[in-house]
Amino acid sequence: MSIQKIVENALKDGYLTPIMEEEVGRICESASDLPMEEYMALDRLMGALLTGEVKAVARKQFINVMEELVLSEAISQVAEQESKESSDLDIGDIAAYALNRLPPLYATTHEGADYQRQRAKQELQTLIARQVTEGIQRYVECPSIPNRRPLEQQQRSDILQNMTDMLKSLAPD
Repeated sequence: MSIQKIVENALKDGYLTPIMEEEVGRICESASDLPMEEYMALDRLMGALLTGEVKAVARKQFINVMEELVLSEAISQVAEQESKESSDLDIGDIAAYALNRLPPLYATTHEGADYQRQRAKQELQTLIARQVTEGIQRYVECPSIPNRRPLEQQQRSDILQNMTDMLKSLAPD
């Protein structure tokens, strides 16, 4: 998708989503020189963000409490497993396996997250432990997948700052 199309959608909806932001960044990083129309679209987006015509949606306005509960259980079980036998288990793979088989527990506030944690500990702890155990068993059976490309953590700055810097660098003196 082009920057122009992304800006068009953002202006129509009034929001710049994290996916749209990521795509603009990807296009800017991969192109050595953008066409003038794309620069103009970036300028329009920047103006719309600054005036509030378009709102940048925060990357995460909510959390899935189940992720932290599963990760904690996975770390505990993997540590126990590795202390018994020499094995190198991938906590991320094990946690992903379990999370795909458990209900999400989303929260938007600290109070909501505390409620979800308590609820999960009372009602779902046994199920969480069982799914993590199954994840470990599956990983031991098939520890590597051919042509596997793990996700990487992306270090990103605020989109407004990136766009401001880029537009300043392109502006005539």
